Amino acid sequence: MVVGKRVAKETLLPSVREDDSDDAGLGQEPLGGIGSRPTSRPRKIYSRGSVDSQTVVRARGRSPSTGERAEDEEDGGGDKDEEDEEESGAFDEQHREGVCLSTDEDYDTELELEDEKDQYDPTGQACYREACKRLGVIPVSYFLRNMHQSELSMVHHGLGPQGTTALAVPLVTNTSILKLNLRDNWMEGVGGAAVADMLKENCYITEIDLSENHLGEYGVKALASMMLENTTLVLLNLSGNCLDERAARHLAEALSRNQNLQHLDLSHNQLGEAAGETLGAALAENTGLKSFNLAWNCIRGKGATAFARGLGANIFLRAVDLSYNGLGKEGAVALGEGLKENNTLEELNISINRIPPEGAIHLAVGLKVNKTIRILKMSRNPMQSAGCFAVLKAIEANPASAMEHLDFSDISVDQDFEDLSSSLKETLPNLQVKHGVKTRPLQKPNS
Repeated sequence: MVVGKRVAKETLLPSVREDDSDDAGLGQEPLGGIGSRPTSRPRKIYSRGSVDSQTVVRARGRSPSTGERAEDEEDGGGDKDEEDEEESGAFDEQHREGVCLSTDEDYDTELELEDEKDQYDPTGQACYREACKRLGVIPVSYFLRNMHQSELSMVHHGLGPQGTTALAVPLVTNTSILKLNLRDNWMEGVGGAAVADMLKENCYITEIDLSENHLGEYGVKALASMMLENTTLVLLNLSGNCLDERAARHLAEALSRNQNLQHLDLSHNQLGEAAGETLGAALAENTGLKSFNLAWNCIRGKGATAFARGLGANIFLRAVDLSYNGLGKEGAVALGEGLKENNTLEELNISINRIPPEGAIHLAVGLKVNKTIRILKMSRNPMQSAGCFAVLKAIEANPASAMEHLDFSDISVDQDFEDLSSSLKETLPNLQVKHGVKTRPLQKPNS
């Protein structure tokens, strides 16, 4: 008798059961399935047992009883061979017809399929959209299109505090942007703090413009903390952010310890006399800055004097812009003393600083010994022709002078200055001198 292969569905046997009652004379020996067991390996297509809710009955039938074995012996080997052939044929026929005794559930393996993990998002677009959704702002399409550029300018986009916070999220892991311009986005202190946190993690951005964003003390405090950790940022523009003496204290501490930032712009702020003293002391200790812009502030009096002393002690700065402040005579005198000691500064802008002729004469004392200044801008100061003449005379008296450009724009000069300028060009042919109109000598009225 040939026992075919069949699948007993909807049968669940909790354990392996073996039939120990061969003597009971039952007509058929039920073969227990093997219930679900700890994960091991994919089962073969004709494996014994059951998986989950299916039980696969042994393909070769049941074990014969004692009486049946006796009948088989009497029938002889012929019947046995014939039965084996029939069984083999049935087995092959089932195989050709595509009868499968197992399902996908049979593959019981340790490498179970789990929920798909979130794939890494190299673009950062997905996390930016998610951040915008969480903060309730509209994603900036310009940013999505250009976030792979090396330079990204997002001037006047009106991001606001929340928009800036969302923008900072993908920038944490962005590796493309090297120069970032976020000028005039009204990010305020909250947005500035978000950018500062981003720069603590991002090690690719080297230049960032945060000017005209109303950062205030809160935002600058966060940025100063960032400067103590960031080692890749070389340019920071904080122009027009309503910074005062309190903000200057935070920046001074960062400047004393940060040795990587090379260019700092603090122009168009509200830095006064106290800020000048604070920043001057920090400048004396800084060893990283190459250019420092403090134009359009209110540094004067003691602040101007302290800053000039710090400038004299610094040996790394190459360019300083102090235009549109109130240095006056005291500041000019201190700068003259500082120029005697400084041997690295190459460009100095002190235009529109209320420097009188006496202040220019004291400044000229430092120029007599300075060997590095190449560009000196002193336009629109009330120093008159006498002050301009003193500066020019000091340069003539310094054979090691490196002066290439003198700017006395909008300052009237006399004939003596013109004559000295012409003679000086013979010894310094590369020297360029700009000045205002030449005054005519007063003529006595005819009697």
